[in-house]
Amino acid sequence: MQNCIIINAKYSKQLSLLCYNSPKILKNLGLQMQIDEKLLNKLEKLSALKINEEKRQSVINELSEIVNFVDKLNTLDLSQNKVTINTLKGGTPLRADDEKTSEVIENVLKNSPSHEERFFSVPKIIE
Repeated sequence: MQNCIIINAKYSKQLSLLCYNSPKILKNLGLQMQIDEKLLNKLEKLSALKINEEKRQSVINELSEIVNFVDKLNTLDLSQNKVTINTLKGGTPLRADDEKTSEVIENVLKNSPSHEERFFSVPKIIE
């Protein structure tokens, strides 16, 4: 079984897809997800990116931090939590829909070469 997370890679400003084995399986085997040079090469191929040599170690460190954070989230016991859809009571407050008068149309038409009522008047192009 595989889980996938999308990572916003700071170094490339593109999205990379990181797939890894189920954390439960890894935990049962006594293993942790390790980001190393081999996995980084695989991720480069999957994402069609090329990471500079001087940035490789920092990318490995960043990906390791993200995976460790996800592993911590996977250890949380959420069985007692109720599912919430919206935490705001009453929904999102909306502003009043007040009508406002604007002279933009009049100003634009005043500066146009030709107009009729509230429309631009242009020469006929197609017979």
